Amino acid sequence: MNLLERSKTIAEDLVIIRRDLHQHPELSFQETRTASIASAEMERLGLKVKTSVGKTGVVADLENGDGPVICLRADMDALPITEANDHEFVSQNPGIMHACGHDGHVAGLIGAARLLTEEKHSGSLPSGSIRFLFQPSEECTDEDGLSGAMRMVQEGAMEGVTAVVGLHIGGNLPSGKLFFASGPIMAGAEEVTVNITGKSSHAALPNSGIDALVLAAQGIVTAQQGVSRNLSPMDSGVLTFGTIHGGTASNVLADLVTLEGTIRFFSEEVRKKLEDHLYNSFRMLETLGAQVSIELGPHYLPVINNTQITNYLKAASADLIEEANILPLKPMMFAEDFSFFSSAIPGSFFWLGAALPEPRMHHSTNFDFDETCLPIGAATLAAGAIKLLHELD
Repeated sequence: MNLLERSKTIAEDLVIIRRDLHQHPELSFQETRTASIASAEMERLGLKVKTSVGKTGVVADLENGDGPVICLRADMDALPITEANDHEFVSQNPGIMHACGHDGHVAGLIGAARLLTEEKHSGSLPSGSIRFLFQPSEECTDEDGLSGAMRMVQEGAMEGVTAVVGLHIGGNLPSGKLFFASGPIMAGAEEVTVNITGKSSHAALPNSGIDALVLAAQGIVTAQQGVSRNLSPMDSGVLTFGTIHGGTASNVLADLVTLEGTIRFFSEEVRKKLEDHLYNSFRMLETLGAQVSIELGPHYLPVINNTQITNYLKAASADLIEEANILPLKPMMFAEDFSFFSSAIPGSFFWLGAALPEPRMHHSTNFDFDETCLPIGAATLAAGAIKLLHELD
C-alpha cells in the first residue's frame, strides 16, 4: 500500500481525535489539554518529546541517523467564538470554538507521525530526522506581542532544521484537492490603533469643542480613499478599520475616539507605504485641533514559499493523488505566523481543500469541514517529508 492507502486505514482514528479536540477547544497559549494529547501520541510512538515550548507547544523528534532535519508544523489554538453547529461533537467550552480547522491540523500531524514512524520501523525512511511541531497561539499574540511561532523560534524549535512544511485546511476549497504556489502566498499583517483626542462640549454648542468623532470619520475616509492612489496597481495592500469606540452620550461631543484596524501587505515596501499613508491621513487632523496618537504592531511577516521546497512537495503529492487534483494556489490576504518559521529556514505552506457540499467560511460560527480530507493531509505531509529527506541529503 502507498502512504495514502495506509493513511486511509487510520482515518477513523483521525476523525475521533479531531472530534475530541473540537469538543474541547482551547484559546491561544491555553492549549494544555490539546498539547497533552499530542505529546502522549508522540511518546507512544517512541519519539523524543519536549513540552511547554513557547508556553504550551510540543516538539517531537523522529530520529533516523545523520541527514536533513525536516520540520512539520500544526497549530493548536481555537477562537473566542460561540459555535452554532448542531452536529454531535459541538464545542463543550462556552464561547470557544475550533473555527479555523486547527483541530484537523493536529489530527493530521498525528497521522503523519504514525505513518513516518512505520516507515522508520520498516527500514524505508531515508536517513535524517523529522521534527513535529504542535504550535500554540497562531491566532493572536500575547502580552509581549509574540505569537506561538515567534515564541517557539525564540526557544530553539528551528535549530538544526533544514526545511519546514505547513498545511492549512481550506473550508471553502474543493475537498480532496491540494493547492501549492511558490513565492508570496499569504500576507503580512500589522495591527493598527489610532487615538483621536478632541474636546468635549454640549452637542448644541459644537463650536465650543473639538469633535473627535467627526475628525475620526474624516481620517478613516482619507485613509481608505488614499490607498488606491498611494500604491501601484501592480502592488497588493489593504488598510482596514474594524472597530471604532468613542463618545459618552448622544448630546455630548466625543472627546476621544479609538480606532483599531489592520494593514496587510506582501512586501516591506508596500508595508512602509501603507504606514506612511496612515500617518499622513490622521496627522492632518492635528491642524484642526485634535491630538493624534498612532500605535503599530505587533505584526506578522508574509508567508513566502521557497520554490525548491514547494516543487518537491508537489512531486511527492503527485505520487498520491491524480495530477488534476493538484492545483495552483492564489495569494490571499489572510496572515499566518508560519512565516516566522519559514523566514530563516526554507519552507513551504500549502492548502488542503476540505469544503462540505455547503462550504463554511473560516472564523464563522458554523465553520466545519469534510473530514475525509484528513488521511490526505496526513499522507501528503508524510510523503513530503520523505521526499525532502531524499532530495536535501
